[in-house]
Amino acid sequence: MKGRTLDNFGGRLEELRKARGLTQIDLGKMVGVSNRVIAYYEEDGAQPPGPMLVDLAKALRVSVDQLLGIKPFKESVSPRTARLLNRLRRIEELSPADQRAVLRYLDALLVRNGRERTRRHAASR
Repeated sequence: MKGRTLDNFGGRLEELRKARGLTQIDLGKMVGVSNRVIAYYEEDGAQPPGPMLVDLAKALRVSVDQLLGIKPFKESVSPRTARLLNRLRRIEELSPADQRAVLRYLDALLVRNGRERTRRHAASR
């Protein structure tokens, strides 16, 4: 039984990690291992010990059944959007002053981009 592995566990782990917008480093930190360990588990034929499955499932916000492929995983957000949401969540870790600075900068970019789109649209008429 020792040599038995689940089909495509590594591919599924990688897909779930990317769907959550996480790097191997991010996921490793969340479960207390190095990114090299995560890279190893994402290879074909490798899988983590049972107790780590629970930690991985929690970090990826899925059930162990979804992680193991027993139940399907359905993600409605693109990997690109997931990465953006993950970065936005990390802003919560900043000081209130830094959070306000990030939001002011973001607002300024959105206003500028909105004006440029309006100008381009008017020019194309």
